[in-house]
Amino acid sequence: MTGGVEAGAAAEDAAAGGGPRVVLRGLPFDALTEEQVVERVAAGLASGAGGHLVTPNIDIVRQARRGGEARSLVTGADLVVADGTPILWGARLARRPLPARVTGASLIWTLSAAMARDGRSVYLLGGGAPGVPERAGAVLAERYPGLRVAGASAPPMGFDRDERQVAAIAAELTAVKPDLVFVGLGFPRQDRLIAALRPALPGAWFVGCGAAIPFAAGEIERAPEWMQRAGLEWLHRLAGEPRRLFSRYILHDLPFAARFLTGCAVDRYRR
Repeated sequence: MTGGVEAGAAAEDAAAGGGPRVVLRGLPFDALTEEQVVERVAAGLASGAGGHLVTPNIDIVRQARRGGEARSLVTGADLVVADGTPILWGARLARRPLPARVTGASLIWTLSAAMARDGRSVYLLGGGAPGVPERAGAVLAERYPGLRVAGASAPPMGFDRDERQVAAIAAELTAVKPDLVFVGLGFPRQDRLIAALRPALPGAWFVGCGAAIPFAAGEIERAPEWMQRAGLEWLHRLAGEPRRLFSRYILHDLPFAARFLTGCAVDRYRR
């Protein structure tokens, strides 16, 4: 595994579309604000170019640092923006600052607003129980007049391991031709599925959005703004789902975040 220094100089200006790219501990991040991300996606659609947008938090960075498929899913994406506040802290420590945190939970609103502005369509895939993506679609369509919801689906658990079910979803997407597809299955499942679906819609943008769909549907309450600004959104999620998230957040992500920040601090002196 390469560190941030070895790969950084070669990749800092190699982002899709020519924008600035910062490498932290061997992983690339596009130095873009949320507004710039939205306009990059809109411009891509206007030119007929689709893409894959991934929003790593510290848990995704932890998985990607191990290498293998997780790393390839992040480094192979067209846009990679930091969802986790510790990533912004690490970027500052490495003297390679990123302009802002850009979350899937926020992008589902701002990208939908841009699609409504341009008369385009979205599809919502995943997000939990049946009915959740449909409710999210209804909320988005009501908030953003002009937005076309091409479809919504919450396939059963394990569907993405069944080639026939994945082919059926690809066929449905081909039939309805959405401009943008929100895929909310969690990393790496959502991004693995995106890689399988993109050939069916080369001109569409796919966004791995984690829990954004149930957030939009009102199924899960997002953390208050002050917790988001303080980097404590994970604590709010942990309080809501302690059994599911304790091991990930406390046993794995917190120790990794400390190592990540230490590594970024060391990297600043190796440039």
